[in-house]
Amino acid sequence: MSSRRFLKGLQEMRKHLGPEADDYVERIKAISPAFAQVNVEFPFGDLYTRGILDDRVRELCTLAALTVQGFALPELRIHVRAALNCGASRTEIIEVITQMIAYCGFPAATNALMCARDVFEELDAEELDAEELDDVERGA
Repeated sequence: MSSRRFLKGLQEMRKHLGPEADDYVERIKAISPAFAQVNVEFPFGDLYTRGILDDRVRELCTLAALTVQGFALPELRIHVRAALNCGASRTEIIEVITQMIAYCGFPAATNALMCARDVFEELDAEELDAEELDDVERGA
């Protein structure tokens, strides 16, 4: 799984998913190495690196698609974080989900909204934990 295409995709995936990228790939690889390879090579190696859209726009498009599907909440959680990693604001994420009400209805959009809220709360808690750790290390 170390083809040039895979390595290019993994590098791009790391830009979007951050430190969780490698763990994400390893979890999939443990079940199906071929699936992990395709999951990295095709979207991240081929599509995300095309250069026509910037990473922020690509992630907002991904959020729209996952919201409309209505059942892809685990993937939506990953891409809410990825959108933030790529420069999208929480307000933009909520607006994309809100826009999707017209295309997928209230139940799917509400599920996506609650998923985004959960990710925001997790990130806020992680930030508080990091601040508390910094205070302890400084002796405050």
